[in-house]
Amino acid sequence: MTYVGGLLSSELDSATFSSPAPQDAAQIWDLVRNSPPLDQNSAYSYILLADHFRNTCVTARRQELIIGFISAYLVPSTPGVLFVWQVVVDPSFRGMGLAGRMLDELLARKETAGITELHTTVSPGNESSRSLFRSLARRLGVPLTERAGYGRELFPGGDHDDEPLLVIGPLK
Repeated sequence: MTYVGGLLSSELDSATFSSPAPQDAAQIWDLVRNSPPLDQNSAYSYILLADHFRNTCVTARRQELIIGFISAYLVPSTPGVLFVWQVVVDPSFRGMGLAGRMLDELLARKETAGITELHTTVSPGNESSRSLFRSLARRLGVPLTERAGYGRELFPGGDHDDEPLLVIGPLK
């Protein structure tokens, strides 16, 4: 056993993965709020994600506490593409592989069985997220490429970084 962030890494073994429910939205919203630099969306958006997109979103729990969340959806205009919107892990559980396990859980679901590519946007300075997706591409044995995504000029306020598109695939 090793200690990570003051916790035994084996404590993470008790984490369970499931689809979120609308009742989870407040806890998810709070988790994101306490996880800068993630953009905090409205509480309503997390309710909708947990309701309308529950089969492509993942919660990680330890007992009743949500310690991780992935929001993702199948892109309506591009069949075969899964877009991962946000990945968040409680600060106490970071560095233990939880985000990677949540991605594996998501990709193992029947709802994502037919995808050919995974897309996400990650700002250049978010090295932990970039590392997560590089690691996923390596585990899957497929390339990760970077393309133009959403430029900073699209975001109000002028203080948001560019969000380049990361493409993982083609998936086998």
